[in-house]
Amino acid sequence: MDLPRIFTIRESSHRIHNPLTPGKLAALGQALHLAPGTRVLDLASGSGEMLCTWARDHGVTGTGVDISTVFTEAARARAAELGVADRVTFVHDDASGHVSDEPVDLAACIGATWIGNGVAGTAELLARSLRPGGLMLIGEPYWRREVPDEETAVACHARSKEDFLVLPELIGQFGDLGYDVVEMVLADQDSWDRYQAAQWLNLRRWLDANADDELAPQVRAELTTGPADYARHAREHLGWGVFALMAR
Repeated sequence: MDLPRIFTIRESSHRIHNPLTPGKLAALGQALHLAPGTRVLDLASGSGEMLCTWARDHGVTGTGVDISTVFTEAARARAAELGVADRVTFVHDDASGHVSDEPVDLAACIGATWIGNGVAGTAELLARSLRPGGLMLIGEPYWRREVPDEETAVACHARSKEDFLVLPELIGQFGDLGYDVVEMVLADQDSWDRYQAAQWLNLRRWLDANADDELAPQVRAELTTGPADYARHAREHLGWGVFALMAR
């Protein structure tokens, strides 16, 4: 049980596995007014930057669950580096279907709603771990504007135009599911650039060191076409944000 290797190659230098800069992640934590001792469950927690930095900065406690062995080990190392290993725990497991043994104050899935087969299923999954009146965080892509065709959608790593909504419709979907949106932090083009462009350097350095690896042709193809595809399609059409929700 693990992520395909290409994911860990592509994001090998990333502490945050989505287009949030450290400043935006910190701003989100500040905006939520997290009290010391807030109990957090982070599903698909990646390298643990949210839990670790919020434990350091706000005194939260909690558990992160991720299917990647590489990212889980990085999260544990980060917790030790920041001196918060006594407050946060990282578990290597499939986050799909994971429910906390005890209700938590904040349940999050930041950019991995495939664990619930979409936004609705992920909200339902998170709600199973959340105490009444608790906060839910969901990170999700959206279209910055209507995409002109299916080719553009696929170039933005969607299966079709229907995979994502424009921002007003995404916020409306949260309301239809019975949640108030009480805060949000959105990626901008600079934070998208930092997320995407760092992947190109990771890919190139890996390729230089692993030219004979079986994945080398795939990495070479991605590095050859990826930057121009991103500039032409995703940078202009794809948005992303983290939305804080409370049940009505």
